[in-house]
Amino acid sequence: MVKRLISADTSDMLAMNGAELKQSIKASEGRVVLSENVVGHEPMDGITTSEIAAAFGADLILLNGLDVLNPIILGLYPGEETLATAKAHHDGESIHRLQKLVGRPIGVNLEPVDPNAKMAEDRLIIPEGRMASEKTLQEVEKLGFNFVVLTGNPGTGVTNAQIAANIKVAKKNFHGLVIAGKMHGAGVDEPVVSEESVNAFLEAGADVILVPAVGTVPGFDDAELKEVVKLAHDKGALVMSTIGTSQEGSGASYIENVAIRNKIDGVDIQHVGDAAWGIQSPFENIFAMSKAIRGERHAIVRMARSINR
Repeated sequence: MVKRLISADTSDMLAMNGAELKQSIKASEGRVVLSENVVGHEPMDGITTSEIAAAFGADLILLNGLDVLNPIILGLYPGEETLATAKAHHDGESIHRLQKLVGRPIGVNLEPVDPNAKMAEDRLIIPEGRMASEKTLQEVEKLGFNFVVLTGNPGTGVTNAQIAANIKVAKKNFHGLVIAGKMHGAGVDEPVVSEESVNAFLEAGADVILVPAVGTVPGFDDAELKEVVKLAHDKGALVMSTIGTSQEGSGASYIENVAIRNKIDGVDIQHVGDAAWGIQSPFENIFAMSKAIRGERHAIVRMARSINR
């Protein structure tokens, strides 16, 4: 058996494979916090945004906007704190270096873009290294990521059908945890969450079903979330609720309200998005969520536990 993630040391967490990480999250009983960080945001005083997120209590770190074929993470290497000075490192050590610095499992967003998607807004074109494919998923495996999230950023044209197709590719090419679903529309004219899409993700082999947090996407309510949770749990999968609508910058009272509400609905992981970085202290979002869903004791212990343990 494994330690529950909220009580695990760095040496425990980084030694876990995908199945062990999943069990560790499950054993934490709805008290796991995941922080999403844009790798292209210029850090403070030469450190990565991921280090800041870990310092304020995130258990899991998710990288957004990373081209896995040309990995650039601002602040990861000395003298590479800006877009003008940072460069891609092709030695396969970038993620290992970040894991060593933050002491947390590291994941990455890959986007299952559907070129034929019926768009509800202008499409945002992203590089190949950010799209989900056999090539990029094999690279995620080589780089040593602990988990991958198959989802879509605003306007990129990611569809639920394409997510389901790429879950199958991920399970063949990646040994870490596979998380899948949409935080918002991603520019596509289709329901963000449906029973049909959740079943397709589960049948394809997703370890964790990603859904919008109740209180973020219009019309997605507690009853619908509870149905997703029941469906996923009955099939042995977990559920992650996400704040991916810039409301991570709405203040501590909002974060606390969403955190408690989604915990009541039964989710296993609570995600706080990246849109507040650079304009708002992590204290106002990550720590507020951490304290709300697991109490001051566990919140402080996660912040204080040395990454050298």
